[in-house]
Amino acid sequence: MTRSRVAETDRGIQGAATAEAFDAFARRMRNKGLHPIKSYIEAGLTGGEALEIGPGPGYVGLEWLKCCPGSRLTGIEISPDMIRVAERNAREYGFEDRTRYLAGDCRLLPFPDRSFDCVFSNGSLHEWARPDLAFPEIFRVLKTGGSFAVTDLRRDIGVLAKWMGMRIAQPAVMRAGFLTSVNAAYTVAELQELLKNSRGVELAVSKGFMHLAVTGRRC
Repeated sequence: MTRSRVAETDRGIQGAATAEAFDAFARRMRNKGLHPIKSYIEAGLTGGEALEIGPGPGYVGLEWLKCCPGSRLTGIEISPDMIRVAERNAREYGFEDRTRYLAGDCRLLPFPDRSFDCVFSNGSLHEWARPDLAFPEIFRVLKTGGSFAVTDLRRDIGVLAKWMGMRIAQPAVMRAGFLTSVNAAYTVAELQELLKNSRGVELAVSKGFMHLAVTGRRC
């Protein structure tokens, strides 16, 4: 039986030292090719004006930009410390002119309707205070025909997946965070229930070995 969800935080990663530790972890994930760039492109997120929710240190969006020449990325991040890290990493990639990172909350996105060709988020869903408000906001800012992908851990992972996650979670300070993130994550059934009354979009909820995904397009 899957344990009940235990909320982790809705304030993101705060504090310069913690942000730097998470940057080291995320960079390691990037170097191992463990970010979902290929699955995003397969889901139809192939270019244009993109919005990333909860970019953290920015590697997912920056790697996506590498695969999508001519595209531009806006990141909405709740943590000022992570914005500083993401801006530094964008300079390292040479993508200062293709990126902007803004402080904000996914419950009320500061953009007009139909502003973006695609929207994506990796690893932040379990921190959203009100996903029931955030998903309609994602759908609102998408252009007609635009695609979205939200990927995260899932709470009902098996023992092997949890063991592998603990092995990947380095530096060691990240291991406790991995476990609290798993405990705060959703299951496919929970997201299907939350999204069952969504209007104006085609969507699917799926799961993998360690993760789940909500993907689709605005009609």
